[in-house]
This record gives sequence, C-alpha cells and structure tokens, in this order.
Amino acid sequence: MLSPAPLVLVSGDEDLLVGRAVHEVIDAARVRDPEVEIVDRSSGELTEADLVDLGATSMFGGGRVVVVRGAQDLSEELRDGLLTYIDRPLPDLVLVLVHSGAVKNRKLADAMKAAGARVMPAAKITRPRDRHDFVVAEVRRLGGRISDGAGRALLDAVGGDLRELAAVCDQLVADTDGGLLDEAAVARFHRGRAEASGFAVADAIIGGDLPQALTLLRQAIEGGTAPVLISSAIAGGLRELARVSAAGAGNSTAGGRAELARVLRMPDWKVEKAQRAARAWSDPGLGQALRAAAVADAGVKGASVDAGYALEKLLREVAQARAFPRDRAHRGVRR
Repeated sequence: MLSPAPLVLVSGDEDLLVGRAVHEVIDAARVRDPEVEIVDRSSGELTEADLVDLGATSMFGGGRVVVVRGAQDLSEELRDGLLTYIDRPLPDLVLVLVHSGAVKNRKLADAMKAAGARVMPAAKITRPRDRHDFVVAEVRRLGGRISDGAGRALLDAVGGDLRELAAVCDQLVADTDGGLLDEAAVARFHRGRAEASGFAVADAIIGGDLPQALTLLRQAIEGGTAPVLISSAIAGGLRELARVSAAGAGNSTAGGRAELARVLRMPDWKVEKAQRAARAWSDPGLGQALRAAAVADAGVKGASVDAGYALEKLLREVAQARAFPRDRAHRGVRR
C-alpha cells in the first residue's frame, strides 16, 4: 500500500470506485499513523472554518486526512480557499479532493494535477468491454482468475452495476477457493441462488406476480442477500424495460431484436424478455415504478430504518404501477 501523497485527486463519480479510492488513502494514512485525524466533508458541509483549520498545524501534533467530496459543487469562495491551500500544502496533512470530472470547478482538479497530486480515476464504467475488464481485475484483486467466457456470462446475468458485480465476484472467488472461474462455475452459482436472488424477485414483480415476489424477497433476505442488491436488480430490470420500450418494444422479429440489442448494447435474450414484459406496462405506469425504485434505493442505503420494509413497499408500488390502465395512458388505443 502506497504512503498517502499530500494531495490526492479522486476523479469521477462511480460510487464504488470513489469509496475505494478514499478508503485506500485513509488506510494508508492509518498504517503510517494509527491515530491520524480524519475529516470527511461533502460540498454542502464544508465551511470557511474548515478552510482555516486546513491551513493550520494540528494542535495535537498528529497527521490529518481531509476529504472534500463533490468538489464540483463548491461555492466560489470555498473553491478559491482550496486553490490557495493547494499552492502551499502542509506536510502532515493529506487533502483528498473528490471531483466528478464535470466542467464546473474544474480549476480545482487542474490545480491539483499541476501541483503533482496523485490522481485516482473513478469514472463511471459504461462500455461493455470496460465492464468486462473490471470483472477480470476484480477477480484478480480477490485472488482468483476468470475466463473470458465466464466474464461475459457474469455480465449477462448480473448487469452493469459495479457494486453488484463486485459482490458476486467476491462470492464466486470465495466459493471456488481462488481457482479458475469458468462459465460452468458462474452457471452453478446463479442456479443455486435462482430461487431467492434479487433477479428472481425483479422478474416476478415486473411480470406482475406480487405474491411470488414477496415470497422470493423474504427468502432472499433470510438467505443473506444484501437489500441493496435486490433493489438494484429491480431498478435495473425496470430501466431495461424502459429502454427497450422507448426504443421500440414492438419490433419482435429476430432481425429487429438483433438490431435493438446492438443499439442498446444488451444481450438478445434480455431484449426479448423486456419486449415480452413491456406489453403489460403503460408508459405512465413504468415512470411511476421507476420513481418508486429510486425512493427504495435511497431507503435501503440508509434513508429507511427497515430495509426489508422499504423493499416490500417497493414491490407493492411496482405492482400498482404495472396495473396502471393502458387505455388511460393511450386513450383506448391498444398496441
């Protein structure tokens, strides 16, 4: 583990990668000084008093790590204060600046780079090839190996959410004791969890089977599936449904599906499944379900006291949204 540089720029807005980068810096600082002081501020929490403290030597004589998140959203006054500090950083303090990469307040990111800051990339991974590379690197990080075919199978089964991919990679490596992960290993893993996985819950509720979805939800939670993975699977299924519906859910010929899969960068079988499901959904109903999924996602990440209740509420709201009459949305015209 590298010793922390006095200036660190975390560039990007992928939550998993940002979190890992910040923790890596903090862990390195704690190795050097177990009593290091940690100050972690969002753009809305940072104050002028914090900037004054930033430029002052610690009264306790120890090291400090100051994390400023969402630097792109800082006010001009706070931005200028940080620019002044970046010109003359203190030797016993590590400033970690998290900037999304947006144009706003890019002066801060540029100043950090010009001052020789360590740059830790954390941009969202959007291209299929990059997601595949992430899976390979994640398995290697955990002490395992994965074949190209298994990597593709894992992406097809799980989707593009990095947190979910990381969690599944962790479980697969643990199950195989660090050996080679092949397509058979991925298939066994998902078959074993099919009865109570977030994906099974998502398939059931998007398909309109509320009792089955509730049963699978309880089994998944009792089996140790993290609530965030279940909410992510439901939200991901709804987003895929919306994308396919908006791009032309009615084009169900093999050639049409293949073209749609190419344009949307989705596997053919996912496009076909989404097309079948879309026939039972209205556009307003789908919008209502997506809003409910966003609320539930915040709930399972801490906004709700009971994540299980937040997920049950989500299932009921998705079922209600699916029942939104198509004739009300389309003035009686059937597609």
